[in-house]
Amino acid sequence: MARAFQLLLFLLGSLQTLTAAQNDSLSEWPLHDNGLSKVVQWDHYSFYVNGQRIFLFSGEFHYWRIPVPALWRDILEKIKAIGFTGFAFYSSWAYHAPNNQTVDFSTGARDITPIYDLAKELGMYIIVRPGPYVNAEASAGGYPLWLTTGAYGSTRNDDPRYTEAWGPYFAEVSEITSRYQVTDGHYTLCYQIENEYGQQWIGDPYDRNPNETAIAYMELLQESARANGITVPLTGNDPNMRTKSWGSDWSDAGGNLDTVGLDSYPSCWSCDVSVCTGTNGEYVPYKVLDYYDYFQEVQPTMPFFMPEFQGGSYNPWDGPEGGCTEDTGADFANLFYRWNIGQRVTAMSLYMMFGGTNWGGLAAPVTASSYDYSAPISEDRSIGSKYHETKLIGLFTRSATDLTKTDRLGNGTQYTDNEAVSATELRNPDTNAAFYVTNHLDTTVGTDESFKLHVDTSEGALTIPRHGSTIRLNGHQSKIIVTDFSIGPETLLYSTAEVLTYEVFDGKPILVLWVPTGESGEFAIKGAKYGSVATCSGCSSVQFHRDDESLTVGFTQGQGLSVLEIDNGVRVILLDRQTAYDFWAPALTDDPLVPEGESVLVSGPYLVRSARLSGSKLALRGDSEGETTLEVFAPEKVKEVTWNGEAVKVTRTQYGSLKATIAEPPSVELPDLSGWKVSDSLPERLPTYDDSGAAWVDADHMTTPNPNKPATLPVLYADEYGFHNGVRLWRGYFNSTASGVFLNIQGGAAFGWSAWLNGHFIGSHLGDASIQQANGTLTFPANATTTDGTPNVLLVVHDDTGHDQTTGVLNPRGILEARLLADSDDTPEFTHWRIAGAAGGESDLDPVRGVYNEDGLYAERVGWHLPGFDDSAWTPVNGTGSSLSFTGATVKFFRTVIPPLSIPDGVDVSISFVFSTPDASSTSSGNTSAFRAQLFVNGYQYGRYNPYVGNQVVYPVPPGILDYAGENTIGVAVWAQTEAGARLAVDWRVNYVVRSSLDVGSLDVDGLRPGWSEERKKFA
Repeated sequence: MARAFQLLLFLLGSLQTLTAAQNDSLSEWPLHDNGLSKVVQWDHYSFYVNGQRIFLFSGEFHYWRIPVPALWRDILEKIKAIGFTGFAFYSSWAYHAPNNQTVDFSTGARDITPIYDLAKELGMYIIVRPGPYVNAEASAGGYPLWLTTGAYGSTRNDDPRYTEAWGPYFAEVSEITSRYQVTDGHYTLCYQIENEYGQQWIGDPYDRNPNETAIAYMELLQESARANGITVPLTGNDPNMRTKSWGSDWSDAGGNLDTVGLDSYPSCWSCDVSVCTGTNGEYVPYKVLDYYDYFQEVQPTMPFFMPEFQGGSYNPWDGPEGGCTEDTGADFANLFYRWNIGQRVTAMSLYMMFGGTNWGGLAAPVTASSYDYSAPISEDRSIGSKYHETKLIGLFTRSATDLTKTDRLGNGTQYTDNEAVSATELRNPDTNAAFYVTNHLDTTVGTDESFKLHVDTSEGALTIPRHGSTIRLNGHQSKIIVTDFSIGPETLLYSTAEVLTYEVFDGKPILVLWVPTGESGEFAIKGAKYGSVATCSGCSSVQFHRDDESLTVGFTQGQGLSVLEIDNGVRVILLDRQTAYDFWAPALTDDPLVPEGESVLVSGPYLVRSARLSGSKLALRGDSEGETTLEVFAPEKVKEVTWNGEAVKVTRTQYGSLKATIAEPPSVELPDLSGWKVSDSLPERLPTYDDSGAAWVDADHMTTPNPNKPATLPVLYADEYGFHNGVRLWRGYFNSTASGVFLNIQGGAAFGWSAWLNGHFIGSHLGDASIQQANGTLTFPANATTTDGTPNVLLVVHDDTGHDQTTGVLNPRGILEARLLADSDDTPEFTHWRIAGAAGGESDLDPVRGVYNEDGLYAERVGWHLPGFDDSAWTPVNGTGSSLSFTGATVKFFRTVIPPLSIPDGVDVSISFVFSTPDASSTSSGNTSAFRAQLFVNGYQYGRYNPYVGNQVVYPVPPGILDYAGENTIGVAVWAQTEAGARLAVDWRVNYVVRSSLDVGSLDVDGLRPGWSEERKKFA
């Protein structure tokens, strides 16, 4: 009786919400386009492309964080394999413009045209995001650092100086993109101008008080994009739910974009959750946000679009080693991405999908060398549980075409018989297919809850499952329960197991369902009368029930894959979670939507990258770990299967699939990192050093355009002299017998500095992740100043962890105040200063690696880090292995050349370097872990190790940077900041080996590793 009453309440509630939604959908939602083309259109429900609705599921990657174009295919194939229909990328003005006379889109990894070509080949829509400002936790938010002097105004406005600066870059990236738009048969879907720029209003957006400067800026960007050939929609991304900028549904002011969307990071974009309280309030794990009401209010006639939704979190300088995967791991992907679907989102891009590495000087002070971002594809290119959990929802959204048009009919606990479980009902008004997104009422709890669900179907109102058992939410989980779900010519009336995907072969559907191991599921196929178990691996208690006009099947899922055959020709594959992780649906077409009949189903491998069907032969490409059983579900005409170009012996099962075995990959062992040599890399500390060479310039500016004025003159801001990143060296001269010096230096979080007087070490700021500016009063040692009339030389070595972002981009890097001290009333003064930074400054001496790759250390300026430098006269390091230790406050450079690695053919191998501080200790002369180290691999700066501050110890280096077929030059610069020196050990490891179509030994990487040249000598 209680159950009947509960069902009656549910029906009454459903009728009320259904009536409201039907009234809502009776009014035709307007169909928009941008007036230039009708190829891309949009309405309240979703985007259209060529008249067809799309569910856009996308993930972000940054080509400039993996500067090996031959590896872009690897990343994009992994994004495609997850079921996504698109990807997004930020361009980087900084990466393409080493100075204000150059825009380079042709050298090395700066040529972005292969990305567009890959999108066309693989079948993936692109969201192009050129900036000018991108943030991306990059130095100065992706601005070229020559922009940070103040000479170009305050940025992100209509200042003519700023406009003239961004114009050439923005025009070039727009012109390149214009050749690859969906309006011309390619796959660029939309073009996002600016980033997280919610500045349309002054004050409260509800007051509609226009910010005319911001509006003028946005209109300039739009004019430039259109003038340079962009015809796809121009889009924007609001940084939170408070700014309400640039959408025509909300605004009648100028500057509006074609479409807008929302950024959201509900679990904090940083592993330091304290920085996010101002956006989302107090951090609470697994706390979801209400987006539905926001979209209904702010952009009701546009798709519910999230150009950035959280795909992970960056790791700040003192964050946990390896990042904060527990906050945004597989459970996060399961719950939050389904939650967004329940909010009726039909376009969503994850930030990041692959983070990559902050190699060189790309990083901002907020993050160190790693930009792993706890993303589904790890920095070392491996895939794990988060990737696979994302795939479960990615493949589902690709196959659930009815999701592109749904009304939200209601949400709450009235849909279930458990008050702890809530559901949201989405229903397609045309097909009546429904999607019930279930989750804990309080998503912050992860209790094990069982429940039944009240649904409305074409066979009437039902409470499911109908034949015993329950649905479970065990932990921070969500489930999408479908009703009246089309599977080709047949209909899935409902399923309490989640749909992974489906396909139609030879006119007969094959449906793939999954539930976690040990849980029960129930589904019903309309029109069927009976079924049987074709194979059972881990399934139990399979029961068939004839119910009215459908066949209901109940089961309990163990480990493995089972196949059921239904009398109307439907085959059903049942999977547990782990088996679903290794189940793939590679496309046979370059259509991003992968229409019905245009994919095959494959179980077993670590990764399936692609499938191509030619007659009776199916060619599969992918990766396998150990010995792997390959099982293929394909049309009956398929008789032969190749794996990475090699035929595999297949046998046909009684239920129609093809099975084969893939051999395990060979093992890979790395040689020892030995044979190190060492040389001193800080001759500048000595008074006899000659700084009159090409590396040095006079620091003699007495005024600055920077709004932040120094306390003493001359101006000692490094960017004013064309040296923009990493380590800079300052030599200050004075003739008096000063007793000490006061220094105030700014370099970003975790930065550091050290100082020497006439070769005597006098002190350091060791660094702190919470301090961006540090001052100190340093006393000169007795008898350290000269008495023979020769000038005294103060050397200051200043590290820089990157420029601040948003409104902080003009915060200077360098010496804010340098004041000599004296015991007498006389006030000593510096006579002049000289500065050195990266060799050649802004001249782009190494255009392949770029100006952000090198700092100003002597070793870098003269090219000791480059392949081909002759180190035969250097001192061998004593002992064995890779212990790179010494005493004294100085900089040493260690170097070794490793012979070819002997990587087998046909494998993908990922390698990381590992740094550690064995037997680190504190003595009266300092701390042996108070040092800064930089890793160089074949000339690329691929890691910054700062054990005193903490954080990263593992540094993945991709093939192409590492030479898998030839010699490798490994360099390590070690800057000891105390007289105790440094104790450092360096090793490397294999992260994974897979048999793969990505043969890392044969990548086309010609020209990416230029060697040493005589020109370097002049920068000594």
